[in-house]
Parts: sequence; C-alpha cells; structure tokens
Amino acid sequence: MATVELKMPKMGESVHEATIIRWLKNEGDAIQADESVLEIATDKVDSEVPSTAAGTLVKRLFKEGDVVQVGTAIAIIETGGGSSEVKAAPVSAPAPVAAPAPVSSSAPVAPTSISSNANRFYSPLVKNIAQTEGISQPELDSIQGTGSEGRVTKKDILAFVDAKKSGKVSPAPVAVQAQPTASTSIPASPSPATSMSGDVEIVEMDRMRKLIADHMVMSKQTSPHVTSYVEADVTNLVLWRDKIKKPFEKREGEKITFTPVFIEAVVKAIKDYPLINVSVDGTKIIIKKNINIGMAAALPTGNLIVPVIKNADRLNLLGLTKSVNDLANRARANKLQPDEIQGGTFTLTNVGSFGNVMGTPIINQPQVAILAVGAIRKKPAVIETPSGDAIAIRHMMFLSLSYDHRVVDGSLGGSFLRRIADYLEQFDGNRDI
Repeated sequence: MATVELKMPKMGESVHEATIIRWLKNEGDAIQADESVLEIATDKVDSEVPSTAAGTLVKRLFKEGDVVQVGTAIAIIETGGGSSEVKAAPVSAPAPVAAPAPVSSSAPVAPTSISSNANRFYSPLVKNIAQTEGISQPELDSIQGTGSEGRVTKKDILAFVDAKKSGKVSPAPVAVQAQPTASTSIPASPSPATSMSGDVEIVEMDRMRKLIADHMVMSKQTSPHVTSYVEADVTNLVLWRDKIKKPFEKREGEKITFTPVFIEAVVKAIKDYPLINVSVDGTKIIIKKNINIGMAAALPTGNLIVPVIKNADRLNLLGLTKSVNDLANRARANKLQPDEIQGGTFTLTNVGSFGNVMGTPIINQPQVAILAVGAIRKKPAVIETPSGDAIAIRHMMFLSLSYDHRVVDGSLGGSFLRRIADYLEQFDGNRDI
C-alpha cells in the first residue's frame, strides 16, 4: 500500500509554525481527499488542514498542543494502492473558509427534530458555513454528524444546506424553556469550561482571549505608556461623506466609512514624522521603511483582531476603502489568512464605534504607538470668521495617541498627533473618490 505524508501547510510569508489545536481524525479512520484532518492555530487565526489524499490515517506524528514548523510531516496517510514507499504530499494552505459550493441532494439529510447537542464542538469551518448560510444554532444542533464522536463535518452541513434550500427539511422548532415552579427542578448545564459555585459562575478564557491577555500584559510591562489627546473639527469630512456615500455605494457596491480617511491621515503624518514608524530592539531603534497600518476589528465573540493593510502609503483613498472593507468583512467571518495579521508598524483603533468619545489604547507590540479615534459628536464651537469669532455647531472628535516613552517623547508624540488632526481638519470637501 502506498503512503503519503500530510505536512504542516504554509500559511503566509511571515508564518513559520502553527499549534495543533485538535485532531479531527483518529488513527485508523478513513479519510476522503480534502476532508479536514486537524485544526491548527497561528496567533489569532484558526484553520482546518484538509487531507491531500484519500485513504486511511495510519499515524499521527504530533499531539494536540504541539507547535510544528511549516513543511513538517504531521501525519501518515495510507492510500488505496501502489507500493509501500512513503511519498510526500504537496504542502498546501489550510482549507479556506469560504461560501460552500452546491452539493448533491442525495447526501444524507439531517433530521428535523432537535437533539441535545447544545454543548457539541463545532469547527471554525462548520460555524462559518452556518453563519454564511443563515443556519440557526437550533438547526445546527439538530444536524446528525457523521464525524468522530458525532461531530458535524463540512459534508454534513453542506448536505443540510442543500436539503433546506430544496425544502426537504423544515426550520428547526424553537425550544421553549419552562418556567421553574415549586415542583420543577431545572438542572444546570454549564459548558465544559464553566463551573458553578454558589452565586458565582467561573468561565475559562478561550484561546484567543488568553493570547490577547498575555500580549496586553507584556506590552504594559515592556513599554512605559504615555497618552496624549487632541480634539479635531472634522465637519468638512462629515459633510463630504454625507454627500458621496450613496453615489459611492451605488457605483462600487460597498459602503465608505471614515476609517480609510483616518488611515490616510495617519500615513501622511507618519511620512512627516518617520520616528513614529519604528520598533525597539534592546537599545537599538529600528526604523521601518514600509508603512503597514493595523486596524483593530471586533469579532462576534467580543475578541479583537488586527488585520494589517500592507504598504498603505501606496494606496489612494479608493484603494484604502476597498482594503478596509475587505479586511473588516473577512475578519468578522474568520476568513483572514495568518499573514494578514502580521507585520503591522502602526495601529488604529476606533473606540467611537462603541459610542466612546476617547480611550487610552495599549500599544500593539513591537510597535511604539497606537491611535484611538473617538465618536464624532455635534458640539458648539468657536470659529474664526472674516467678521470675527462666532459660535457654530461643528462635528468634533477626540483623537488619543498612546506611545512608548522609551523612544517617543512628548514633543514627537504630541506633534504627530496634532498633524493627524490637521490633515483631518483640512480635508477637501470637494474631493473626488
């Protein structure tokens, strides 16, 4: 029998290793080509690794939790025929999380009744297909999985999607929770990572939250943080966006937000003050020639991820808008590639999206500064006119810059922040995009 090696796939130019989170197949299990064999994680991005051949998984070479270099064999698969010589399978990227392709209606159809699968594990791929196709949690719980330990596979959920579209399954009924009475006992059903003790619920952090926590603590321990603030009059920018947003959406098929304009102003200010675009290595200052802007994005889980716009200084406003929308949409859908969250040289976070007027962000190491933009509010403000000072209603916002005081002093940090505000205040309201 011929055998092939399943290798740790390459996932980006700057990604050299990944952690095995969970094996989806046991030794001795039959595997179809392109069927997911295991889940891996690189920093904040989880992926499923598909089999490169059909056959039987005869050997798992690493355990869950092991960190494996890209290109290293992680499993041996025995195929259907040929000699017993071990052949290396091509190293391919993990299965992309994309919209599912049509499947045959002859595939097994999930039952329409609700089964007790509320605490069942679902892979990121399955969860993203469910989100893309509008599959509710009760419907997902009702699917009869054909994977290990009843796990729902990609094939299972695609079969359910196809059956639902063809009307062969009805929507899952909504479970109604009975109200407790003196004679009714409702047993607690916490998740495996949850425990109850009296009036306290203890929930274990998920993997991403642990990574974020470690990274934030490390940043505060590494860099002496200083935060400066400035208030900017962005009336011209607001009126410009109000004027062009509908024609832009009609022409481009997507919305335009303030974020690409903020990024453009940051890029211009970095060119004026290049010592903001640096990192620190011991007593050495490393000045970055590329301007790669990270944009913090909130995930449905409540965690944050920071996709990076590489070489943002080479993009015009339309290009920045396209990049911002693409990265934000794929971040929310868990479709980012590992390389797309690497290599940032400066980060922007929009605390205004939560209704906050300002914030004190934590530096995203190894960068030395991070900008927070607050909510835009209408406020009375003093403006200069040819006939003297006047009070008018203006669109105002706070900008706050946290910076590493080891290499960025108050003069540089304050001047850089003021320059960003100047670019926003001087925005051309007649500009085309």
